[in-house]
Amino acid sequence: MAESNGEKPVSEQSAGQQNRVTADDVANKAGVSRWTVNRAFRPDASISPKSRARVMQAAEQLGYAPDLLASSLASDKSNLVALLVDDFDNPHKLVMLERLTRILRKNGWDTLLVNMIDRDDASHALLNASQRRVDATILIGIEFDDDVIAAALSARRVKKLIVLARSSHNPHTISVCCDDVAAMTEIETYVTQKKYKRPLFFAGPNTASAHLNRKQTFLDLWRIRHGFEPEVIDGHAYDPILSMKEIQAALGDRARQDLPDIIVCENDALAIGAMDAIRHGLGLQVPDDIAVIGFDDVPLALSPNYQLTTYRQPITAMAERIVAILNNTTETDKHDGFVGHIVIRKSA
Repeated sequence: MAESNGEKPVSEQSAGQQNRVTADDVANKAGVSRWTVNRAFRPDASISPKSRARVMQAAEQLGYAPDLLASSLASDKSNLVALLVDDFDNPHKLVMLERLTRILRKNGWDTLLVNMIDRDDASHALLNASQRRVDATILIGIEFDDDVIAAALSARRVKKLIVLARSSHNPHTISVCCDDVAAMTEIETYVTQKKYKRPLFFAGPNTASAHLNRKQTFLDLWRIRHGFEPEVIDGHAYDPILSMKEIQAALGDRARQDLPDIIVCENDALAIGAMDAIRHGLGLQVPDDIAVIGFDDVPLALSPNYQLTTYRQPITAMAERIVAILNNTTETDKHDGFVGHIVIRKSA
């Protein structure tokens, strides 16, 4: 019997070593150049649909996938966007994430989701994103104040910093947000036309930089039209459960004549909590005793349990603007304001 020389038979060699498929293999099978193969996997590359289809068919048959990291190192472009989110208690965040990621993916952009734990974690989260060689970072949350954004920009941790659904006054960021003035003007007009007399504004947490203009706009409009400023409750989080407790604590000991006749909420998470507090905590009816208006039009707003009158943000248009900014096909207006519309249901 012949002695073994210590080498493994070909059949026992690592499948990765034996069958590693390269771009050259795909090019040979498709009858194109390696350059064409590389272009076929770049969404922004100029290539005919016929050539791209031929390359993709050959790649699928061979089981080929390009090395995206190597490609990004060579081109300095990864087609990867980091999404930093910090308030998953707010149901509208899931709506925004679903719509945004779907439209980004449709246009050749992949996403990296970073769950920011709290404000102290913001700088680390931005560093985490930059280490993945992302082409842009999108902030979708409430804990991004001036200090955090300035630190990220000064350290050049991000190439492009986009604040979604909030207004940022930092000159080095790009805001893509709803026009809060137009929105609250429509809401205030509706409240006045429905002849409500004692509105209460239920606001969420505020930050120094990426903030909402809804509360102050509504207060100013109401004061100009009616001569007095409405009462305000400042909530601590966009959390329906916490919001229910906050409204119940604020209104639970009041006489009926001292209650508001409508609660205008900064978003739907607050509005859903307010409705639960009115019905289950105070034992009153919506809208007969206290009406409620929200903002965002989350899927739960349509539920028979709520039938919430609310303001619908144009999320699709906002996501498409972000794609245009990423592709550099539009002027990067620092404070894009998109106009939605009120959706009237039974809560007000």
